[in-house]
Amino acid sequence: MITPIIDEVIEQLRAMPQHLQWQVLEFARTLVRVEVLGTPGQQLLRFAGSIPPDDLQLMREAIEQGCEQVDINEW
Repeated sequence: MITPIIDEVIEQLRAMPQHLQWQVLEFARTLVRVEVLGTPGQQLLRFAGSIPPDDLQLMREAIEQGCEQVDINEW
């Protein structure tokens, strides 16, 4: 473990009021319990290049046309 990070966290904790220290502690406990889900990237490499270039171009165009546009009647 990287000691300077731990030292920095401790320094920041010392500057906080106790109720915030408790929040940090609970957050840290939550992070320790988090189970990493998903598939390692190494296992996904076999799919690299499997989408035909024409399909990729269609996807790119659809994203460019559909993204960053606001439909004011949507809400």
